[in-house]
Amino acid sequence: MTSIYRKELTLSNGVAMPQLGLGVYKMTDPKETETAISYALEVGYRAIDTAAIYENEMETGNAIRQSGIPREELFITSKVWNNDQGYDETLRAFEVSLEKLGVSYLDLYLTHWPVAHKYVDTYRAIERLYEEKLIRATGVSNHHAHHLKELFKTANVQPMVNQIEVHPRLTQEPLREFCAEHGIVVTSWSPLARGKLMEHPTLLHIAAKHGKTTAQVIIRWHLQNGLVVIPKSVTPKRIKENIEVADFELTLEDMMTINALNMDERTGTNPEKYDTL
Repeated sequence: MTSIYRKELTLSNGVAMPQLGLGVYKMTDPKETETAISYALEVGYRAIDTAAIYENEMETGNAIRQSGIPREELFITSKVWNNDQGYDETLRAFEVSLEKLGVSYLDLYLTHWPVAHKYVDTYRAIERLYEEKLIRATGVSNHHAHHLKELFKTANVQPMVNQIEVHPRLTQEPLREFCAEHGIVVTSWSPLARGKLMEHPTLLHIAAKHGKTTAQVIIRWHLQNGLVVIPKSVTPKRIKENIEVADFELTLEDMMTINALNMDERTGTNPEKYDTL
């Protein structure tokens, strides 16, 4: 049995999305970024999650081209930043992202945060990109249930993905349940709680039992919860370890034990900050 995790989740429109990808948030050094993405593609990753604000779309595009992997075998996600939100602004921002990445389409394009008075128009623009077949799937990021309900009022195509902060300290079960009810796949950002859980005794115990690292246990927890997960690393050893999670399974008891670590504790911003600007 291969240890490389290659499963996909099917979005509401039938598009297959890799369940495990590489997040590139805070990869700021151009050479290091390109090297990390290139290595990830080499060891089996087929999904890369970037964003305009990360300022590494160009490096992502370079790594994609240099990999020699056919474009249709890759799943590339990017996001429109807050300053570029609004209908026309989003369409323009998308063109910039496409040019930097050097691709003719994106697999998924997301509203980065629900900016007050703008996020509905931003999503309308994403719908238009979808209609014009410039993106294969529509989505949002950091949207609470009430933001999604607002979009539902006018959307012809409901968001297919909602990327939110999820990890054992912030399980977001009510929002995940709401998304599941509406056929929205959830992607976990900051899935390892920015490294804060690596020495947690409970997780260390479960990791030792399975002969795996704490990070691998947490990633496996996301996967078994039906989430898409995008751990970020620039370290080759960790990049490889993070995708080598197909050869073990957490027990129901393990899953419940990890679920119980929830404290509704964020490592990032609460989306409400952007909703009240």
